[in-house]
Amino acid sequence: MTSPSPSSSGDPHAGQRVVAAGAPLATARAAVVMLHGRGATAESILALGAELDVPDVAFLAPQAGGGAWYPYGFMEPMERNEPGITSGLRAIARVLAHIEAAGIPPERAMLLGFSQGACLALEYCARHARRYLGVAGLSGGLIGPDDTPRDYPGSLDGTPVFLGCSDIDGHIPAARVRQSADVLSRLGGEVTMRLYPGMGHTVNADEMDTVRAMLAV
Repeated sequence: MTSPSPSSSGDPHAGQRVVAAGAPLATARAAVVMLHGRGATAESILALGAELDVPDVAFLAPQAGGGAWYPYGFMEPMERNEPGITSGLRAIARVLAHIEAAGIPPERAMLLGFSQGACLALEYCARHARRYLGVAGLSGGLIGPDDTPRDYPGSLDGTPVFLGCSDIDGHIPAARVRQSADVLSRLGGEVTMRLYPGMGHTVNADEMDTVRAMLAV
């Protein structure tokens, strides 16, 4: 898949590669949009897809320009992280449109991200609430300062949502994970949240098992 070239208005993640793995879209029963963390690559997040080892599922990972979806911490004022946030949300929309054009509707598509990618995935599903196959935010939370309005329109319509994070993560405060779970529940998501005692900024086996089960339906 080829992304459009960056526009003069500032779209730093346009023109970046989108890497695919797993089943071909033409024969897949479901698809996962995978979003990598800061300083990582599309290929690195696709390694999680290989570990999931779920048959008949396509995995697509867009690459962030410069290796980061936005420059500062995810709880900084929104304007400090623009145009990165908006460009990242556009990148997700482009991949979802590509998936849908191949015959897989959003109800059979999952959004999955780790760290900075998890924050972007959760923000996308909140701003574009509808039924998805699932949403998995691994070590992430909704973007913006504590006083950010969270009156998102739309409904997740029962979408399974999983939030997993360490209870002492140095990048993602547990309070923001809880707040994100509450917001996505109010939006109609069927939310499961787990805060793992003493875990590092990583992905554990329980999180992988949970995502695997979400994809098995």
